[in-house]
Order: sequence, then C-alpha cells, then structure tokens
Amino acid sequence: MPPAMIRWHQLDTVLLDMDGTLLDLHYDNHFWLEHVPRRFSEKHGLSYEAAKAALMRRYREVEGTLEWYCVDFWSRELGLDIPVLKQEVDHLIVVHPYVIDFLDAVRRLDKRIVLVTNAHGKVLELKMRHTQLDGHFDTVLSAHDMGTPKEDVRFWPKLQAIEPFERTRTLLIDDSLPVLRSAHSYGIGQLLTVRKPDSRRPQKPVEEFPAIASFRDIIP
Repeated sequence: MPPAMIRWHQLDTVLLDMDGTLLDLHYDNHFWLEHVPRRFSEKHGLSYEAAKAALMRRYREVEGTLEWYCVDFWSRELGLDIPVLKQEVDHLIVVHPYVIDFLDAVRRLDKRIVLVTNAHGKVLELKMRHTQLDGHFDTVLSAHDMGTPKEDVRFWPKLQAIEPFERTRTLLIDDSLPVLRSAHSYGIGQLLTVRKPDSRRPQKPVEEFPAIASFRDIIP
C-alpha cells in the first residue's frame, strides 16, 4: 500500500494499537501459548500437553472480553504471578521494523498520535519501559481505564469522551479484525490492518480492510 492511500490531509488524529501492530506479537503468542502452559504444568503437576489443553479452553471462554487482557484476572484464575512470568521472557518484546520512522514522520505532519491498547496497565508499563516508545505519543490509553475492550463498539464513545477526536478525520491502525469492525461501526474514517502481526508466523490473508506488510509502506 503506497503512502498516498492514506489521506493525510483529511486526518487530525492517528490511533495506534500496540500488540501486533507496533510491537511484534511473537512475544504475546509465545507467552500465552508456550510459557504460561509450561509454568502452569510445573505448578499443578500436569503434563505440558494437558496444561496447554486446559488453558486453551479457559482462553476461549473469555476471548474478546476485558478479562482476557487482564493480568490480575489470569493471576487469580491460574494461581500464577502473571506479571512476574511476563518479565521472564521480556527479551522477546520487540518493536516492528520502521515503526519509529513512521511515528517520527507522522509527528512532522503535526497529527495527534494516540496509543490505544487493550493491554493491562502492568503490561503496558513493562512494554513501554523496554521499547521507550511512550515518548512518541501525545497520550497512551488502556481499555482497562474505560472498562470496555476495543472490540465492543461502546469503547469508542468512552474513548472520545477522554480523548476528543473527529471520527471522520481519524485513522486507526490495528491488527485485530474485531476491533476494526467495531471502529468501522462507530464511523472511524480510515482503517488499516497489519498482515504480519507475528514475525514468526505467515502473513494473514486480509480482504476486509486495507492492509500493510510493513510500516515502511505508509511512511508519509
């Protein structure tokens, strides 16, 4: 997708997701699909396979809800200190290529840049500490502060009350199709998704929304 496909002259605000969009989703996939099952199996005396199967069932029960993103919820549910486990593999927290170049270029256009994430505050703090990305945003907002995940269309008016934006003059970049559908329903003017949220996995086939393979594609 060439940069011209973003109508920069029609934008005042750029809303950016964090995990899978700005940051490599490999960290989160590895954490929830490999690291947590391993620690859960050790704590509860289960085989790795049995632990993983049990966790997959629990994940599916709350997927798409705010609990899914809440490390305090999972600490209680699983009897594990999830924030501590997050730190055990924090070397895997990586910014996607060309993200910094993109953010710097958007800043030069004098657009308002807002990080809008479902991530819990403890995870957000960990990732900002590792990446030093927070200085690139005008503000950083977690869905936990609004009590509603981004997948829920009720999230957007709550966001707008805290961070006023003109929806038709706003761009959202997010790797989650349910989030993009929610934003589309609310009337966010420009929407983009990411073909390769996890650098270790194949590109996602995306037809529903315009998609980028790299932030290099849209550096203004």
